[in-house]
Amino acid sequence: MTPQKLITDYIVEVWMDGDAGGLEPDTPIDELNIIDSAGVFDLVHYLQQEFRVSVPLRQISPANFRSVNAISALVGRLQAGEGATTA
Repeated sequence: MTPQKLITDYIVEVWMDGDAGGLEPDTPIDELNIIDSAGVFDLVHYLQQEFRVSVPLRQISPANFRSVNAISALVGRLQAGEGATTA
């Protein structure tokens, strides 16, 4: 399963009660109004556990968590050891 699919499934399960309606890979997550700031840290914990990466505090930013695609790209950069700069 791809990182994008795993992240989408996690968001749908935890914050959307299993209903993925409205969540596309490029949908701005803040527009769905489903994840608050505490939820972002829950999502970071999930990413660290699921993908075995360390998410530096400086990378927990709106740019890196704006959509499933952005989160997936962050995970890819972290896995590749590329410093996880924002796109």
